[in-house]
Amino acid sequence: MLADYEPDVVIHLAAVVGGIAANMEAPGRFFYENAVMGIHLIEESRLAGVHKFVCIGTVCAYPKFAPVPFREENLWDGYPEETNAPYGLAKKMLLVQLQSYRDEYGFNGIYLLPVNLFGPADNIDLKTSHVIPALIRKFVDAVAQGEEEVVCWGTGDASREFLYVDDAAEGIVTATRMYDSREPVNLGSGREITIRELSEMIARIVGFKGRIAWDRSKPDGQPRRQLDTTRAKEFGFTAKTSLEDGLRATVAWYRHLASSPAH
Repeated sequence: MLADYEPDVVIHLAAVVGGIAANMEAPGRFFYENAVMGIHLIEESRLAGVHKFVCIGTVCAYPKFAPVPFREENLWDGYPEETNAPYGLAKKMLLVQLQSYRDEYGFNGIYLLPVNLFGPADNIDLKTSHVIPALIRKFVDAVAQGEEEVVCWGTGDASREFLYVDDAAEGIVTATRMYDSREPVNLGSGREITIRELSEMIARIVGFKGRIAWDRSKPDGQPRRQLDTTRAKEFGFTAKTSLEDGLRATVAWYRHLASSPAH
């Protein structure tokens, strides 16, 4: 591909990803495949003379108990949350590679740290999906089937920050055009919400009137997540889509998908 197209810029978005259950089920695969695909692509891009490499990292690289909001300089202050540490560490090694390649070869690689992403066309497989598509599927299906209870993982007390897919794409493109530093950059919305509050918001949007139960035998994952987005604002990126607007668009997409004959 590099030989055929001779790209000036490579944006590395490929990854093996999933929610807490998927990370716990396949930690070896999540470490190896995410590390090796990035390591080889960065090296081959360097050899091919690519002018700029944009690597998409993950909020899972942050320490489990990083001060909130997470600042980029806190990235090395501790071990990631255990359920997704292999994935987070594999992706974080690509930052090390890019910084060392910059020092030795003058290779212009930047590293972006998006928070939890969501939006239409997300993965809705309950075994591998992230929290928002899983919750949307559970609540929409519960309404359609007349169920009176939806069971959610954990305590509901953990918090997350979410970035709508269109905003994520804009942030990546803006960074590609405007940012050339060795230091990683957070991409987020800056809003923290508990999983309990998120569940109640989705229930309200889809019209679910029943009971929300919490399966405390399931892990919460990282206790809190919220990013400091100051560095991204400095090169011109600010998320525009509110959480509720993004959720409504994602619910509408899933309802359309669920009503299609092929579903």
